[in-house]
Amino acid sequence: MLPLSLLSAAQNKPMDRHVTKLVELKNGETFNGHLVNCDNFMNITLREVYQTSADGDRFWKLKECYIRGSTIKYLRVPDTLLDTVKEEQTRAREAGRSARGAGPVGRGGRGAPPRGRGSARGPVRGARGRGRG
Repeated sequence: MLPLSLLSAAQNKPMDRHVTKLVELKNGETFNGHLVNCDNFMNITLREVYQTSADGDRFWKLKECYIRGSTIKYLRVPDTLLDTVKEEQTRAREAGRSARGAGPVGRGGRGAPPRGRGSARGPVRGARGRGRG
């Protein structure tokens, strides 16, 4: 399981009040809070955050914070969240396998409309191109 897919699946999950995510930055600061949002660059937004300084002697409580993905050293998420996301991914994969071949009607095959220049009768005369026309 990829970290980004785990974070994306974990967004806005209802969770126990005591279940939080830990984020440690490259500079040593740590953030504990509830994951609200993440993007493809692993930038994350946390809510109800407790920030700890790198030396561990200062603490701050923040309502919400945004963390740039390139500054993250590691993330720690609860095992229960890992299990939940794994189950959801396997259910989605199984549902995708059973629905294969049942795509929208009229896509592909010989009945599809022609692509590119021209019409049903052949190329358009006088159109720019390489032909002698």
